[in-house]
Amino acid sequence: MKQRIRSAGVWIAMSLVLTGCNSKTELIAHRGASYLAPENTVASAKLAWDKKADAVEVDIYRAQDGKVVVIHDKTTKRTGGEELEVATSTAEQLRQLDVGSFKSQTYAGERIPLLEEIIATLPPQRRLFVEIKCGPEVLWPLQTVIDASGKRDQIVIIGFGLDTVKASKKLMPDLPTYWLVGTKKDEETEAWIPHSATLIDDITGTGLDGLNVHWAGVTKDFAQDVRDAGLGLYVWTVNDPVEAARLAKLGVAGITTDRPGWLRSQLGGAAGPVRWVQASLRGQPAEESGK
Repeated sequence: MKQRIRSAGVWIAMSLVLTGCNSKTELIAHRGASYLAPENTVASAKLAWDKKADAVEVDIYRAQDGKVVVIHDKTTKRTGGEELEVATSTAEQLRQLDVGSFKSQTYAGERIPLLEEIIATLPPQRRLFVEIKCGPEVLWPLQTVIDASGKRDQIVIIGFGLDTVKASKKLMPDLPTYWLVGTKKDEETEAWIPHSATLIDDITGTGLDGLNVHWAGVTKDFAQDVRDAGLGLYVWTVNDPVEAARLAKLGVAGITTDRPGWLRSQLGGAAGPVRWVQASLRGQPAEESGK
């Protein structure tokens, strides 16, 4: 009964469009529609587009032969069964593995994509967030792939390695580029530690376009500080509609989620970027999902 009441309250609150709110929040499919399809595959990207995601996020490494391959981990063990180190294997070797069956037999035979195969799925007026999981060794082949894609203005670069994303921005200054940042819990209270405005200082003068941070550390003050600095603010990875509502109300530019279609339906089913709503849901528990 409590769950039913809470769900009704969430639906009502999310149905009230905030008067005068002109903000738009992108819904970004985390590794594609990875809740339903095997992450970082062509199938996952295509499903995300079918689910009306505004953007897809994928992870990349440089394979031994210089190809840019789409995979999250340093090795293929988790998704491919066999343990190959991505950086010391050729793309041909990596693409022998089945990276669909770990999710479902429905996707048996899915291969590790080349980045250009993911870009080829990109529809007009949608975007692809490319997360660099390795170091600057991938930048020259990455630039080559982007240059040849014909979709340069739809590409966004993100990464945890500050030096690497700075180097990427220097090499490809026209591409929107964001620094990924995580957060931790206080060891005593188990509460999430809020993001500090010092993150803004860390990227001041670098040319980077903003921050892409773990959702749990985003406060009203932090979001305002980022905006005041003229920077963009994205968050990862949110699968809870209450938390998504709170963040969109704070004016984040985009929300990364494993469930783009479902989350959009929970947020009122709006087609295109989500317009937001009610602030009174703050503090409700949110489902956690790692980057």
